[in-house]
Amino acid sequence: MIATAPAQLVPIWQPARWKDYLALRDAESAERNRLFFNQGHLLVEMGAEGINHASVGALLPILFFIWFSAKRQSFKLFGGCQLEKTNNRAAAPDQIVYLGENVPQWREGEPRRISLDEWRVPNLVGEIADTTLATDLDEKKRLYASLGIPEYWVIDVQGRRLFAFQLQAEGGYQQIETSQVMMGLPIALLEGAIQRLMQGSTDQAAIWFAQQIEVL
Repeated sequence: MIATAPAQLVPIWQPARWKDYLALRDAESAERNRLFFNQGHLLVEMGAEGINHASVGALLPILFFIWFSAKRQSFKLFGGCQLEKTNNRAAAPDQIVYLGENVPQWREGEPRRISLDEWRVPNLVGEIADTTLATDLDEKKRLYASLGIPEYWVIDVQGRRLFAFQLQAEGGYQQIETSQVMMGLPIALLEGAIQRLMQGSTDQAAIWFAQQIEVL
């Protein structure tokens, strides 16, 4: 008999307590999971990344480097790192971007997570949605808004689109066509780079992006 892998399940938020989140976070298998917690509900995303998810995840740091280098803006990335607001909220975004100074620094003996009780929130977080688009645009969007993160991106891998949202004064997100964190970068240029990545290679997408921003 040949064993077959189980079908990939759409992740579901489940009622849970903070201590349930902590038990999963501290389990030996925790590094294979992405954990999200929002005031009594827990989401566990399990398994390795698919090809398209991984290729987009590899491209984005290159685009950040090209853009921020051109603008001479200091930045630091923490892709996949766990964010926590004790007893209330936790998340593991695919992309975490801090601009400027006062960015998280790990100290000997501390947990390998970003505590939002100690550090400021990131300027930008992003999710790469291959099979998780519905929750990325719904529950996770509400989670990141509740954390007060100024800008949130969702990259729809199958649709080759990027949804960008800016935090409003009343605490919710509004979709934008130009990134405020990236100092006026049109979202359409990011989508163009993603589309070229899907049709070709990482270097082709990055070179095209670099050529486009030269004329901005």
